[in-house]
Amino acid sequence: MLRLLVTGGTSGIGAALVRESLRAGHSVFATGRDPVKLAAFLETCSGLGHVGGVVADAGDWEQTRDAVSAAHEFLGGIDVAVANAGFSAAGDLSDGDPDQWRHMVLTNVYGPAILAKAALPQLLENRGHMVLIGSTAGRKVYPGNLYTATKWAVTGYAESLRQQLVGTGVRVLHIAPGHVDTPLWKEAPDALIPPESVAGTMLWALTQPPGVDVSEVMVRATGQAF
Repeated sequence: MLRLLVTGGTSGIGAALVRESLRAGHSVFATGRDPVKLAAFLETCSGLGHVGGVVADAGDWEQTRDAVSAAHEFLGGIDVAVANAGFSAAGDLSDGDPDQWRHMVLTNVYGPAILAKAALPQLLENRGHMVLIGSTAGRKVYPGNLYTATKWAVTGYAESLRQQLVGTGVRVLHIAPGHVDTPLWKEAPDALIPPESVAGTMLWALTQPPGVDVSEVMVRATGQAF
């Protein structure tokens, strides 16, 4: 069974990744920024398997490094590091909040990079997986939306890291979901997939034989036009 570290693991796709991984018999360590929310979420998962967590900001290097250390101690090692934490700031490039942009870029772009840096020693030792949760917005764009640029960065970073790690045994998986049914939508689109479908995609890819590298998967709701 696998030992997974999931950033931003208390809601949406992250929470589904944690729950479905536990249901599959894996051990999981999750991070979140809100201590109350994290504690409540871990309590709901306690009956599903071996799960723990720590408060950490995915866009902060020291907190990320400490979270990886805590995960290593709790799990006894790390086989999979999942850079899931991310969000979309409100507004467009004319009326958006620059302070929120900074936080979004640190979380969505800087966050996966520092998680990889902190977790790579464990992943190299265990010939593990680095998973990056991107978006179909990393292939197309929404008008005036900086979030799409951050997800384009994730698309490029995933391939860059994959190439860097060729020959090491570490596999890099980039999952690009389309519209996912989470509370973040102000006006939900017609075509949505449940976050559990994203989790199922990840678990399928992680359980492929060592000689098979599933490096990128897009998963959309049937009927999604974007």
